[in-house]
Amino acid sequence: MNNYDPDKAPDPAEWLALEEAEQFNLVAAYHGLAGGKAPHEYLHAMVHVVVENQLAEEITVARDALERLTGEGLGRHDAIHAMGDVLIDHMRGLARESATGQGPLDLYLKDLRSLTMATWKERQGRKKD
Repeated sequence: MNNYDPDKAPDPAEWLALEEAEQFNLVAAYHGLAGGKAPHEYLHAMVHVVVENQLAEEITVARDALERLTGEGLGRHDAIHAMGDVLIDHMRGLARESATGQGPLDLYLKDLRSLTMATWKERQGRKKD
């Protein structure tokens, strides 16, 4: 695999055959992040890698979220960003150790199941406040 385009699904077997560092480098090259960029840009590329891995591993909830979001009109790249936002929120939650009684994976999968284009756009507006 020579390059990455988030608007086109990579071949799952080919993607998963890559080392994580190679996956990261492909995503970083697409986003123009080569070299010592800011930590948030590094995180952005890593989130792409995690979501692509979930899709390539055919995690049903992730596949369903992607199909739902693209079916609602988001491009694949924006759908990956929407899914990544859910992932980041749950990573923050892990750091705070939520006392809900549900495991962090359960909460993440629940939020992915309910993710829509409208809820993602709402979250984007909330983040700008």
